[in-house]
Amino acid sequence: MKEIINTEKTPIKLWLDDVEPGTLAQARNLANLPFVFKHIAIMPDAHLGYGMPIGGVMATEEMVIPNAVGVDIGCGMCAVKTSLTGISTDKLKAVLGEIRRTVPLGFKHHRTRQKQALMPKIKEGQLADMTIVSREYQNAMTQLGTLGGGNHFIEIQKGNDGHIWLMIHSGSRNLGFKVANYYNRLAGNLNHQWGSKIPAKWQLAFLPIASEAGRTYLREMRYCVEFAYANRKLMMDRVQAALLSVVQPVFFGGLINIAHNYAALETHYHKQVMVHRKGATRAKAGEIGIIPGSQGSPSYLVKGRGNPESFESCAHGAGRKMGRKQAQRQLDLAREQKKLDDQGIIHSVRHTGDLDEAAGAYKNIDEVIDNQLDLIEVLVELRPLAVIKG
Repeated sequence: MKEIINTEKTPIKLWLDDVEPGTLAQARNLANLPFVFKHIAIMPDAHLGYGMPIGGVMATEEMVIPNAVGVDIGCGMCAVKTSLTGISTDKLKAVLGEIRRTVPLGFKHHRTRQKQALMPKIKEGQLADMTIVSREYQNAMTQLGTLGGGNHFIEIQKGNDGHIWLMIHSGSRNLGFKVANYYNRLAGNLNHQWGSKIPAKWQLAFLPIASEAGRTYLREMRYCVEFAYANRKLMMDRVQAALLSVVQPVFFGGLINIAHNYAALETHYHKQVMVHRKGATRAKAGEIGIIPGSQGSPSYLVKGRGNPESFESCAHGAGRKMGRKQAQRQLDLAREQKKLDDQGIIHSVRHTGDLDEAAGAYKNIDEVIDNQLDLIEVLVELRPLAVIKG
């Protein structure tokens, strides 16, 4: 931990030196909520979000805040170790071509619904109890196994353990977006009716977890977390198939999966509280996590230390240092391409519009890792060989 700020109703614990003013202002808002528990934890990759910083961890008593989970509910990482110890550039390109054929990217969905058996299970009668999931269920079946846009990616990597790894970053697609927006609006309307003293401009409308609205949000949020996992799993199956279509034999390890946008009831400091992780990874003692870098920098497989001061959490990635439009305006395309080309990475920075996902738009991942060695232990460093972005 780098600093503790004690000027607000509850302390703010920071795992970074260079917190931007807007991010800190949002952290101060969180620290002054009447139902916040113990303190606010700000991870080393933190940057400005809607209402709550991305890279923030907050525990609350009896309340849940949809905007403190975010619009991409259940977004997270998965990774698989392969038996390969090397792969040629030509074969990498062939694998990427097969991935693009079988995994829709960006805003694209499948043309037909995927098999219902691949969707998260719902108990009989429970679908009717979920307002948005029930309405969007059929559409979600076409989104299953699709990457999405923004910072979502598929990478083929070489680990310092000598093995080729596969990694995916993606979330709950339009389903999670619809659920998040519906319940954030509902919370805002209810807070207005209740005469809440929390300023609307903070974008931190809340729902009591014992209320009907709170219970329904949590039910739909959990389904979106499960859907995001099913989405990553199906994509990983197809990435593995793409690799096998080019290289054989290949054997695969078990799937490592972890989400970084959700809220869950957990026990901390001997009390059950609602822990919100928005762009933060759970890091219980011994738990395996994934902290990805930017396009062109390493990612890390880590093991949690279970540090109570971060509510057993760590960073979820490198973290942005530039907004998307700012990166497109300020970064030099040729320079960013050269950084990747010099490393021999097959990358996705082809046009000025791609600069929002260039390495220069992100913080230094090694500094991010160094700032949280009290939260995690590094297990494997994974360097990108080939990258597909949404």
